[in-house]
Amino acid sequence: MHIPPHDNHNKPIVDVDNATVPLNYFNIVKLNQGETFEYRVPGYETCIVPATGTVTIETGGETYKDIGVRTGDVFDGDPEGVYVPTDTGAQITCRSATAEVFIAGARFADTLKPFAVRTKDLDKVQYGSDDTKTHRRIAHILGAQYHDRVGRLLVSELFTVGQGGWSGFPSHKHDTDRLPDETRHDETYNFRFKPNYGSGVQMLQREDNKPGDAYHIMDGSTICLDKGYHPCAVLPGYEMYYFTILGGLSQRSLKQYFQPTHAEQLHTIPGIMDMVAKFK
Repeated sequence: MHIPPHDNHNKPIVDVDNATVPLNYFNIVKLNQGETFEYRVPGYETCIVPATGTVTIETGGETYKDIGVRTGDVFDGDPEGVYVPTDTGAQITCRSATAEVFIAGARFADTLKPFAVRTKDLDKVQYGSDDTKTHRRIAHILGAQYHDRVGRLLVSELFTVGQGGWSGFPSHKHDTDRLPDETRHDETYNFRFKPNYGSGVQMLQREDNKPGDAYHIMDGSTICLDKGYHPCAVLPGYEMYYFTILGGLSQRSLKQYFQPTHAEQLHTIPGIMDMVAKFK
């Protein structure tokens, strides 16, 4: 499902029990200096990540000052974030002139403890190549290193390297719990482009070798993925970023199932297995 760019007035873009991705939650909050935003999401753990600007976050009796280092856009440096436990209130206060803040969530019953993720704590990986048109880098905010501190939520930022090319290829899916081959993880993206008038395409193929769907994605587009194979591409001459939320049904580790028709491409893309390992 494609949700076109729009002013959501600080209200959830993907709310709890969403019909397409019930395991996910997503909000974008925009604030001016000194303004605050408070929220609490029963039944969902969340992660606060400034897209731009600097904020102070209070949650679970803790205060995390000056979260966020980017100024102009999401391409302007590395992310930071704060993990907010299930059923725990959080207050976000804008410290910069303005701030745009992502709130990512996944359904999880237990209440853990909050913590901050600074730029030095990020788990990064870069893979692919210019020759295969798959060159990209990933900054894991809530990645594999936090398995003992997070319930079901995985949060990352993905960037194309260079201008143009594909991401999420070889095509894969993760819509069914059938270990050891695959896990059920609902997924939500929010896309940005540089320059911001760039655009791309999100494919969604429900079954191998049968026609699927494609969505024209623009700066600010949100994509909700419930099932199927889902590569995406950016037009030549533009850079693409997407904020990624994954929520598991029964476990946190993601097990991707690669589309049989294109599975041999796993052997042509440098470093791709390192990328796969970082989502476990």
